[in-house]
Amino acid sequence: MTAKLIDGKLIAEKVRAELRKEAAQVVVKRGHIPILAIIMVGDNPASNTYIKAKEKGCAEVGIGFLLRHFAENTSQEKIIEEIHRLEADTKVSGMIVQLPLPKGFDEKKILSEIPPRKDVDGLHYINMGKLLVGEGQPLLPCTPQGIMELIRSTGVTIEGKRAVVVGRSNIVGKPIAILLMNANATVTICHSRTPDLGAVIKEADIAVFAVGKPKIIKADMIKPGAVIIDVGTNRDENGKLVGDVDFEVCKQVAGWITPVPGGVGPMTVTMLLKNTIRAAQHM
Repeated sequence: MTAKLIDGKLIAEKVRAELRKEAAQVVVKRGHIPILAIIMVGDNPASNTYIKAKEKGCAEVGIGFLLRHFAENTSQEKIIEEIHRLEADTKVSGMIVQLPLPKGFDEKKILSEIPPRKDVDGLHYINMGKLLVGEGQPLLPCTPQGIMELIRSTGVTIEGKRAVVVGRSNIVGKPIAILLMNANATVTICHSRTPDLGAVIKEADIAVFAVGKPKIIKADMIKPGAVIIDVGTNRDENGKLVGDVDFEVCKQVAGWITPVPGGVGPMTVTMLLKNTIRAAQHM
């Protein structure tokens, strides 16, 4: 058996084609394009790369892009003031604070200042709370939302399946577990304290890995025919970008598998664009 590839780039392109139409409809309804504002503090090289990808995505689907870049020694109060200024700007549909923030900043405090209706990262505790209790239509965290699109693209029915999530972060692990439960999967969340991790993973029809350790997941841990979603972005001993899954060996067992790069990453940015348009539609 050789797994079928879940091509995140191709799926993202299809979603973005639809988003271009939706962005154009917002212009007709509201008289201006949706605008995504990003607040960046400091000069983290990885953050610069991610922001460029977001700017490129905005241009591709017809969303305005606004970057507010602050020096690392800027006060936390100044950043919060900027958040409130963007909150009051009726042309700004959505905003994010690029993470990670430099040392000395209270990340939870800053994220809590973003108004939930413009929280296009989906990380505000109100949006996360609504996701948990199933209330309304909150803006969803981008990576988990993208993962669900990738799983659905396989045609595999989620309902009734056994799903295992390895990793319990607020950004990926917890929200994807909730989304899978909402789709009627039976979900187990694993982490560094889970005994006999391989045996638990082996039961999964759908497995999501967000560990942050290169190639830690081996073929003998995978259920034959399973859907494998690899969220990991790591560098191996040669500096090559790899996932948490040992791709070459696991693809011989899995039914479907995402590559790294080219799997989850393109969908994360695409869901950010989707959230920005959704926020504009409800303004």
